[in-house]
Amino acid sequence: MSSLVPLEQVQAEILAAVPNLSATEVALTDALGLVLVEDIFTAEPIPPFANTAMDGYAVRAADTESASLTSPVSLRVVDEVPAGHVATQTVGPSEAIRIMTGAPMPNGADAVVMVERTHSLDPETVAVEHPATRGDHVRLAGGDLAAGAEVFSLGTELTAAHIGVLASIGVTQIRVIPAPRVGVLSTGDELIAAGPLAPGQIRDSNRPMLLGLVRESGFVPVDLGQVGDDEDLIVDTLRPALLECDAILTSGGVSVGDYDFVKAALNRLGSLEWRQVAIKPAKPLAFGVISGTPIFGLPGNPVSSLVSYELFARPALRQMSGHPILHRPTVSARAEHDFTRRPDGKVHFVRVQVRWSESGYVVASSGEQASNVLSATARANGLARIPDGNGVTAGDSVPVVLWRA
Repeated sequence: MSSLVPLEQVQAEILAAVPNLSATEVALTDALGLVLVEDIFTAEPIPPFANTAMDGYAVRAADTESASLTSPVSLRVVDEVPAGHVATQTVGPSEAIRIMTGAPMPNGADAVVMVERTHSLDPETVAVEHPATRGDHVRLAGGDLAAGAEVFSLGTELTAAHIGVLASIGVTQIRVIPAPRVGVLSTGDELIAAGPLAPGQIRDSNRPMLLGLVRESGFVPVDLGQVGDDEDLIVDTLRPALLECDAILTSGGVSVGDYDFVKAALNRLGSLEWRQVAIKPAKPLAFGVISGTPIFGLPGNPVSSLVSYELFARPALRQMSGHPILHRPTVSARAEHDFTRRPDGKVHFVRVQVRWSESGYVVASSGEQASNVLSATARANGLARIPDGNGVTAGDSVPVVLWRA
């Protein structure tokens, strides 16, 4: 039997082996979640002109100094400016222009009085009930971005807000690292996709789960289907997938004692390393790069397959697509109960529910921890890392990898 290999060593070896994807240009609307490969500058100020942040009246602040609820100041209304239009008049002494949010500030005005602090005396006169200060409710040209400013730097992962900013400076196409296309293949004679079960059969949960994990991670899932324990069929499925996909995930056939159909098929296509990682679950793992395409041979047990994806495949796929942060965040949480275990040379990853309390994060088991019990994993929002030994006791600090908040 192969000796156990430390988790961090396997992760480092995989990250060193995976290739980076080449940059491409995409429409801005298709860039969500992708990573910039260049610094972005703006040639124009944002906003491009001074405008009002409120519906109200553009005024000269000095004309409103004495205004109050009991003694409002009357100003003559000389124009009205909706957003998208420009005033045709200049604001002179004791004058005002009715203005809507986003409209350019008229010449002569230096403040805006909110409409709630005025009342109309007649169509051409407004009473101002509160003194304005120069600059009130005025958004200055370049107040967000000055002309020539760096907007975003190389390596930025684009969120919806980033895309909004880029649209505001006129960007329609952007150079990014594309999301990898990730093929997912399930293997095993015992698997069926759906329908009634014959003796010895189980429904394939790994492939739908892994396709979901790939999509959830921001990558492009490619369904390679389900193949029985047939070496030739596995080869025939994977050979074209090596050309179509940027990476491939297989599940099943990597444990000690498994039939060697997956191993034999992969060895016909190229060279993979078959490891026993010092973790539980997800100890067995196959990995290699064949014709430039990384292949991850994940365990067949559903929980092991998911944990293996999280610890090995997801960080590698994020590195391939240019993401600067590869791993999910880890927090320190207080154990709500004992997490008992026996020494076995492995780090145990326990599926847990982690929550925030007044004293910090608190963590508790999400249920049965057997590697075939996926329902407890569905209830979990984190993985507690329990070091080799006899476990931790209630109140101890435990590192937890957060899946979701």
